[in-house]
Amino acid sequence: MGIDARVDSGVLHIKVSGKFDFGVHNEFREAIKLAETGLKQIEVDLAGTDYMDSSALGMLLVLRDKIGGDKTAIRIKNARAEVKKILEIANFDKLFSLL
Repeated sequence: MGIDARVDSGVLHIKVSGKFDFGVHNEFREAIKLAETGLKQIEVDLAGTDYMDSSALGMLLVLRDKIGGDKTAIRIKNARAEVKKILEIANFDKLFSLL
């Protein structure tokens, strides 16, 4: 459970498992430090995420700000229907690439 992050071929891969809420804030913050190395592409895999709250949305916005706000630079993928619905209600489909 929690956050797993790795850099592979110039892409930062962040995998969130379990609850994506304030409880993983410190882990997520550590993961996005890898984006400070000048990466231009980030993938956030939510396949294992069964819950997301407003603090998770805030963490994603901080990540977006770190890389300059480019919609195509961050791909959020594999979100379950319930999690994807939260992202769409918050209009994150206009801020990120949802796959």
